[in-house]
Amino acid sequence: MVSTSTSLPARTLEELAKAPKVQTAFQFFEANADAFTRAQIAISSVPAPPFAERERAEYLRRKFQELRLEHPGLDKEGNCIGLRRGRSREPLLAISAHLDTVFPAGTDVTVRQEQGKLFAPGIADDACGLVALMALAQALEVAGIETEGSLLFVGSVGEEGEGNLRGVRHLFTEGSWASLVNAFISFDGPGLDRIINRALGSKRFRVTMRGAGGHSWSDFGIANPVHALGRAIARLVSYPAPAVPRTTFNVGRIEGGKSINAIPSEAFIDVDLRSTDERELRRLEAFFRRAMREGADEENANRRPGTPLELNIQLLGERPSGETPADSAIVEVALEATRMFGVKPLLDQASTDSNLPISLGIPAITLGAGGTSGNSHTLEEWYDPRDRALGLKRALLVILGLVGLAQD
Repeated sequence: MVSTSTSLPARTLEELAKAPKVQTAFQFFEANADAFTRAQIAISSVPAPPFAERERAEYLRRKFQELRLEHPGLDKEGNCIGLRRGRSREPLLAISAHLDTVFPAGTDVTVRQEQGKLFAPGIADDACGLVALMALAQALEVAGIETEGSLLFVGSVGEEGEGNLRGVRHLFTEGSWASLVNAFISFDGPGLDRIINRALGSKRFRVTMRGAGGHSWSDFGIANPVHALGRAIARLVSYPAPAVPRTTFNVGRIEGGKSINAIPSEAFIDVDLRSTDERELRRLEAFFRRAMREGADEENANRRPGTPLELNIQLLGERPSGETPADSAIVEVALEATRMFGVKPLLDQASTDSNLPISLGIPAITLGAGGTSGNSHTLEEWYDPRDRALGLKRALLVILGLVGLAQD
């Protein structure tokens, strides 16, 4: 069994890969490609819009029960959790994929197949990660693999958008497993080369402007919330975002008004701010807040006297930044396991469920689950399951490299 704070020699992973039971699991991954695709279609067809993941969580709970995980169920936040006990309770490695999609309720999630690819909203992000969880649990059972440490399988809620990582926040701060998890791996999307060990910090806001409203003709000249937001957005997009450290901003949503010939009484925008550097993120936030205030002030100053606009800036979400060091065991194991399959690994930074444990000092990484995809977060999202088996094999090796393969 390997400690999560020490490195693992490459030869140890090679020995693990040659173990008869591990070879049986590898063969299982290869022989069941079609079954995994069917499972992905099934779970992707269960809607999981933001804050409404329960139907998919219940579906996963039933699968966990079939796979003989201990006490499969939903916690208070809605995460689906099941335990696969090893010979020891420690180390306890949580392996996770997120249940939610970015798509609102009512989105058509019917999966279609074309030339070997699967098309559907959320088919890759993160239906392929959820299938990886099920495939790994099934392979461990079929191959009769016993581990030294234990595995906590987690289907998390609230990874996307305004979910603000609420699932893993609960898991690591308030849930019954909060102080027991020693390390964390998130399977998010496809691929085999990227190993996300750096957490991309972000802040998300809703900016609301409120005024008196009125008729577009008779009340022309009063402060208009939409006009004010337009002024504010124009200021925001003038921000000289540096390429290094990479920094981005996005107005992802704007709403307001009831009619083309009515001055709105209220309008709002949703804004996403990100940076690889915490100090730069703070500078961007300060500029953003000033731009919003100046937009409101300019609209008020240039309109006839009356009810001034009211500005409200609400923090919708804050994702912490941080890093799992490149020389930590969990990263080194993932690097070496990736190389074993002839792939050059790439350490990377992103915003995933791993942000939360990383910020708490818990070793955590996010891995792709194999295969390829495109058009993420659009209605034309697609996933190609070819080479999925390589992702599953790598995942199994990383897991066994951390919790240990029990000796007969």
